Parts: sequence; C-alpha cells; structure tokens
Amino acid sequence: MVERWCVVCRRLLVFMCLLVLALGVKLHAQPWVLAGTVVDPSGRPVAGARIVVTTSDTAAASATSTDGDGRFEVRVDAAQPVQLRVERARFAPLEVRVAAGEPPLRLALPLESWTEQVVVTPPVVDATTADRFGAASTIVTDAQIEQLNAVDLASALRRTPGVTISRFNPVGAFGGESGGAVFVRGTGMSRPGSELKAYVDGVPFYMGIWGHPLLDLLPVSSLDAVQVHKGPQPQAFGNAFAAIDLSTRRARGEGLAATMRASAGSFGTVVEQAELNGRFGAWDVAVAQGFARSDGHRPGADGRLANAFARAGWRFAPGWTLAATMLVADNDASDPGVVGQPETMAGRFGTTGALATLSVAHAGSRSNGSVQAYTNSGEGNWRGQLPPDGDTLTRFALSGLRWREEVRAWGGVHVSGGLDVDRIDGDVRFDTVAPVPPSRFEGDALTIVAPHIALDRVVPLGRTWSVQPSAGVRLYDHSELPSASSPHAGVVVRAGTLLAARVNYARGVSYPGQEVVVLSQLIPPLGQSWRQLEAEEVEHVEVGVALTPRPGTSVDAAVFRDDYTRRYVFAFPPRVARPTFLNLGAHTVRGAEASLHQDLGAGWRGFLGVTLLDASIPSLPYLPERSIVAAVTGRLGPVHVAVDVQHQSSMHVLARARTAVGANPSRVDGFTVVNARPSFTLPRTGSRADLFVAIENLFDTTYAYRPGYPMPGASVQVGVSLRAGRR
Repeated sequence: MVERWCVVCRRLLVFMCLLVLALGVKLHAQPWVLAGTVVDPSGRPVAGARIVVTTSDTAAASATSTDGDGRFEVRVDAAQPVQLRVERARFAPLEVRVAAGEPPLRLALPLESWTEQVVVTPPVVDATTADRFGAASTIVTDAQIEQLNAVDLASALRRTPGVTISRFNPVGAFGGESGGAVFVRGTGMSRPGSELKAYVDGVPFYMGIWGHPLLDLLPVSSLDAVQVHKGPQPQAFGNAFAAIDLSTRRARGEGLAATMRASAGSFGTVVEQAELNGRFGAWDVAVAQGFARSDGHRPGADGRLANAFARAGWRFAPGWTLAATMLVADNDASDPGVVGQPETMAGRFGTTGALATLSVAHAGSRSNGSVQAYTNSGEGNWRGQLPPDGDTLTRFALSGLRWREEVRAWGGVHVSGGLDVDRIDGDVRFDTVAPVPPSRFEGDALTIVAPHIALDRVVPLGRTWSVQPSAGVRLYDHSELPSASSPHAGVVVRAGTLLAARVNYARGVSYPGQEVVVLSQLIPPLGQSWRQLEAEEVEHVEVGVALTPRPGTSVDAAVFRDDYTRRYVFAFPPRVARPTFLNLGAHTVRGAEASLHQDLGAGWRGFLGVTLLDASIPSLPYLPERSIVAAVTGRLGPVHVAVDVQHQSSMHVLARARTAVGANPSRVDGFTVVNARPSFTLPRTGSRADLFVAIENLFDTTYAYRPGYPMPGASVQVGVSLRAGRR
C-alpha cells in the first residue's frame, strides 16, 4: 500500500510540474523574472555564487544562488530598475543595474587580487547547492583542495558531507576498491562494476572493462573544482546513480600567471604541483603538472603519482569558443598486506591513462550550448598477485560525444536538452601462475545512446514568493541490452532572501558493463545469460531547504530515500536451475544531511556537515550510520590557519560482490581524525610566497578503512607555495 502511494505521489508531482510549465502565464501582474548566468573571466560557469537583488530604497527584493551551471533566476516585485549584486568566495563582488524586460544576463565575475586571496581564507567545503531541478550537489574548489593539502581525489573529498572514502597508502590508490575509492551516500560499493561514475569536464573517464573509477587517473593538480552530484540527476548525467565531475584548469584573466607548490615530510613523502595559465586576446591556455611519491608508513605502502594537463581555447567569434584539452597520468601503488602478515601482500597496481576532448561552445542572451567529442584509454595492471592469479593486465577505451543546448522559450520557460553517446571497449589478459593456463578476453564494444530533455520555469507568487517547477526525461538505447528511461521532476520554492525549499524526484539507471562479459568467460557455465539482464535502477526522492537567516550564515538540510532495484548478480544451483545472471538485488537507503556555513568574524569562517544513513540491509559496505565533518579557517596575526575534523561511526567494508548470497561481514571501528595547516605569507614578496606546515592526524588516532590496514599516525609536511604573474 505504501509503495503504491509513493508511485501515485511521484506521478502527481510530475503531472503538476508539467501543468505549470505548460500554462506559461504569469500568476501575478506586477512581478517579473530576472535571469542570467555567472561565469569566471575564462567563461566557465560559477556555481554557488550568491545573487542579491535590491530596490531603490535598498530593501532586499529577492536572493538566490547560482546552480551547477552558473545559472540563476529570481523574481522581482519592483517596476523600476533594480540593483543586482553577485558575491562568491575567490572573486571580487560585481554590481549591475537591471531594468524589467531585459534579456537574460551573462555576468563575468572578476577574480579577487593576490592580496585579497591572502586575506580571505576559503572554507574547506566551498558550497552546497541545488540546481533549478531541485537536485543537490557539493562543490570543492582548488582553494579548498590546497587547504586540505590533498594529493589525490580521495583526500580532497574526505571532508565532503555524504562522501565516504577508502584507502590504505599515503600516496597512490591500489585498485578501485578498498585501496582507493570514493562512495556517495553508499553509492559505488559494487564490484565489479559501479553505480558511481567519474567525469572530467562532463565526459566519462573510468575503467571501462571493470566499470568503476580509478582515482589515480583523476589528478587534483589539474583541477579547478570538483562537483559531487548526490543521487541520480538525469538532466546532468546518465548511466549512473551518482557522479563526481572534475572541472579542469582555465585561464583566469588577461596576461600570464603561474603557481607552484612543493612539500616534503614524513615517510619520505614528496609532493610537487605547478600551473601556468594565461589569456591573450582571443586565445587562452592552461597547463598543469603534478608529482607525488611516498615510501609509505609501513613496508609495502609506497606509491607514486605523475600527471600532466594542457588546454587551449580560441574565441573565434563573439560568444563562440573552440577548445581542446589533454590529460595524461602514470601511477603506481603497492599493497602492504595485513599488518604483521607479509605473506598477504598482493603485489602492485599500476595505472596509465590519457584523455582528450575537443569542444565548440556558444553563449548568447537567449541560448547557450556546446558539442564535445572525447576519447580516452588506459591500463589498470595488477601485477604480482598471490598464486595462482599472477598478473591481470586490463586495457580500457572510451569514446563518444556530448551535446548540450539550453533555450529560453515561450512564457519564461527554459528548455534544456542534449544527447550523450558512449562507446565502451577494452580487453583483459590473465597471466596466471602455472599450472593454471593463461587466458585473454576481448569483447565487442558496447554503445549507449541517451537523448534527454527538460523544462523549467520561475513563476512569481505574491510579493515575496516564487515557485520553479521542472520536469524532464532521459532515454537510453543500448547496443545489447533493453532500453530504459530516467524521468525526473522537481519544485523549488523561494521566499525572498530567507528560504529556498526543494522537492526532487529522479529515477537513476545504471547498465551492466563489459564486466558481465568478462565474468561469463571466467565462469563458462554462465554462458550468454548476461544478455537477459536489464539496467539497474534507483528511485530517488529528496526534500530539502536552504536558509539564510542573516548575512554570513547559511544552512542546508535534506532528507532522502533511495530505493535500489534490479541489481544484477550471478547465481548457481540449488538457488536457480542453472548458472545464470539475474536482476535480483534490491535494498533501500534512507538518510538525512545538513550543513552549516558560518562567518565567525575577524576573517574566520566555520563549516559543519552531518550525514545520517540507514540501510535496509545491515551489511551494506561504506555506509556509516553517522558521519560528521567540520572545519575552521582564519588568521592569527600573520598566520593563516585551517583545521578540519572527520568523524564517522563504524561501518562494514570491502566491495559488495555480485553473488546472490554475497554479504560483507568485515567491519572497521569508528574514528575521529583532526588535521591542521598553518601557513605564513613571507614579507616583502608582494603576497606571492607562503610557507606552510600540513599536519595529518594531529592526535595520532589509530584508524583504518580496511581491517588489518592501519592508516598513518601523526605526520608532517613542510612546504612552500609560490605565485607569479598578473595581479
């Protein structure tokens, strides 16, 4: 009865959203909608920027924040022109005067000066934002990554609400599971395959054969920001239940600028990162490079990361840009084994990869869009496994395109849509130890074609309220498996500067990948039963509210429910008549999440995030019932201080196997870890040189993400950050 009622409610929500969108009429004669997009000096959308509209008598008329695409829409009651102010950390404020009836704005937000960058200390988590469809995400910028002294993606996201990580080496991820992985509200726990996908500038970059991200192929040295999409968001991505999208470097202004950071410290760890970017008329360039190595905190815990990135852009016409990017990485990490048991050490895991994109983008007053072609390939080679496994050498290749278009259509309705095409290919060689004979897998390429369309509209209500309904759908056509669809709908209700409430429903779809074909070869009795599989699904419902009770204080809170169905497994007699693949698995995750950003005065800022999770299956891994992250940043005289805290309760660990009776009995204890990073700007350097000390695990806490694999105790890195070029 409850499930039937939920289905009726979801259908009613979609119907109401479509009805309001179709009407396309104003419900109040006087109010009007002010819309636009906020970008940085390179033309990249700026998410989480605060938009405040004031009338001539300086009373606040409306306020909102830009979504993940840098877009905003606010309702305005005044008939006369209004003042619009845009504010965002790391940028100088921007004010413009706007009159009713003007087309959608495109606002380029100037960067703050070097002096301002030193004075204003960024928070450790940048922003929690909801887009125009009511879908939530968290943004972590390069400034926050520096505050965390992160050398890889797992350490960069370890303080993000709703994100759980796994690792066991200071530098380098061993594979894509307990040795180095990221999970979002429990999504991403399956192996082989994964419901969580990784993207770089909106295109997929992951281990296509085994179907999960490899974190070492996603370097932080080339990042401008990381956006964590929490839950399925068909308007933004497909073929996944959650996503992590990495935005790469861009030129940040006219002229040339460079940064470099280097550090060394405990366990023979050395880190070096450098960047050069600039804009020269119609051309812009950005290059970045990173290197890190460590001997590890115990024998066999060593690792190495090396990567490089380059981008070139050309504005060949007003509002039109052609850009090309290239990212390469070469990494290696070892397995230290269970502490005190060297015989459990399972060799080394090396990854190499290269990603290239070519895109054409346009932006105007009433429409904007892009076409992006991509190709990437790489290897994930596990060498020296315990007999008889030997070496597993995997090669993957992904290619395809992304088309996005947004149009401001009739009656204030926005129409957005596009097309995703992905081709997944690769092979695996199993060089086993005698007497087991070696083998090789090379499957046919899998192709997924996914068109999508969505509509949204801001409707003013009365003097202070507005409502923004939305609805859309993504369709999937798979080259081998049945078609599927991902409908979504949402409503965002705003009340002036105080409140923005949201309701969001979305169905997520995740197709089995090449891993099911590989398993069929490794387990011959499974035969061709993988062809009967359907896409896995999740029904996601989230209700949230963002409050700004006063300047300097912002609160975001949400409750959500995820019903996972059709999880694919393989089963054997006597459970089934013959060995076969089945869409059998199902479970539910309920949760609540809240975050607080607070200005503490005198340049100090605080952040607190809490996530509570409850699963219908108690043994689901990487789902701590309680996790808390907190941070304080500010200044003590000439010293800048960043302190962050991570607390989480005990949890089950290790990948959730694809068997019909799989369980995860292994657990790790809860823990609380504190890190600190004081830094000092050298005098007479024009605010261009900082010395810093990064202290990890300040109180020497004993903790682990895998039983028998203790994480490092207290450790120290000492380093320098240098900046040069334009002011």
